[in-house]
Amino acid sequence: MLAMYKKELRSYMTSMAGYVFIAFILLIMGIYFTAYNMQYASPDFGMTLSSVTFLFLIITPVLTMRILAEEKKNKTDQLLFTAPVPVWKIVMGKYLSMVTVYLIPVVISALYPFIMGRYGTVSYSMAFTGILGFFLLGCAQIAVGLFLSSVTESQVIAAVLTFGVLFCSYVMNGIEGFFSDTALSSMIAFAVIAVVIAFGVYQMTKDMVLSSVVGLILVGATVILYIVKASVFEGLLQKLLDLFAITNHYDNFVGGILDVTGIVYMLSIICIFVFLTVQSIQKRRWS
Repeated sequence: MLAMYKKELRSYMTSMAGYVFIAFILLIMGIYFTAYNMQYASPDFGMTLSSVTFLFLIITPVLTMRILAEEKKNKTDQLLFTAPVPVWKIVMGKYLSMVTVYLIPVVISALYPFIMGRYGTVSYSMAFTGILGFFLLGCAQIAVGLFLSSVTESQVIAAVLTFGVLFCSYVMNGIEGFFSDTALSSMIAFAVIAVVIAFGVYQMTKDMVLSSVVGLILVGATVILYIVKASVFEGLLQKLLDLFAITNHYDNFVGGILDVTGIVYMLSIICIFVFLTVQSIQKRRWS
């Protein structure tokens, strides 16, 4: 894992990609910091961090698109498959290298509250809580990009997929408004999700019987639960969609609240998508 980590980190820091990534974050953050905190004399650094979260829609695809897609395109992933190293160590090495590159501008941004402190009173606990949330938010979205890079050999497609998924997450509150919160609407939505899961099972196994059985069981269980206790489905779809709104769990950090639930959520997103990346590579390894 350490060898893979050093290799990927060196590739970022010996090319323009890593420096452009770092410079772009610092440039945008510097502009907002100057406008909000310096010109308007606002001591709330969390407002600056909250305003630049749109950056992840741009920087995450740029950082993650090549990490595994390039390996597949150049067929160098065959070397990874035959290496006497567990796949999870390879994935973690690549993931931690990207987190390290992202950590550099985050650490530099941690100097901004001290700059503000020279000109007025600043709540350092609130500022650094916001920075912690900003770091965890970036780590979670990098994990999403890592997984999407593993499902295609095209860097462009990986970047577009990452942008699309993160954009949907960014506007999830608006998406929730398109759906009714009635029990019937939620039941239909979950039935559709059950069909999608069955289709996913078919894509992985190519077994029509197994996928049909899975689909029938899930759809049947959904309908039966609706008949027995329809109230369970009221607003359930909105609650499910809220789980995909990653930025929603960042708001408490901006307000200076060390949200344990938010930390657990971010770490869960990281673990889930790193796990899915490992499984994606394992599937290709044995196919």
